[in-house]
Amino acid sequence: MKAKHQRLVLVLLALVAVLGASGLALSALKDQAAFFYAPGDVARDGLPLGKHVRLGGMVEKGSIARQADGVSIAFVVTDGVAKVPVRFRGVVPDLFKEDSGVVAEGQFQSDGSFVADNLLAKHDEKYMPPQVAGAMHETKSLEP
Repeated sequence: MKAKHQRLVLVLLALVAVLGASGLALSALKDQAAFFYAPGDVARDGLPLGKHVRLGGMVEKGSIARQADGVSIAFVVTDGVAKVPVRFRGVVPDLFKEDSGVVAEGQFQSDGSFVADNLLAKHDEKYMPPQVAGAMHETKSLEP
């Protein structure tokens, strides 16, 4: 076999190996990916039950209820289109408050509520998850 043919075979084998490794990595990560949902997406498309997902939106004003045990909290996440009740047990971020952006990681329950195992709060006064900002902009533009 000529050197030119050997190089071609080597390059093709390397390409197949890289594609195979990429395919294996993507297939291993697909179950670990946490998708982002806004409350309006859930209302429109239904509950993604049995999946670990992210729910993002704004903490509704007056919805934060701290439980007697001191570590459990309940609140409502909204995007201006729909609302989702959320329960969380743990230490909330310092920036977590009403009328602020939040991303909750966890699972939806069959009753429509969301049980979070992690909360991410906004990082400054202008932060809003991009999907929420777009949904709120569309909602305001539809109002007379």
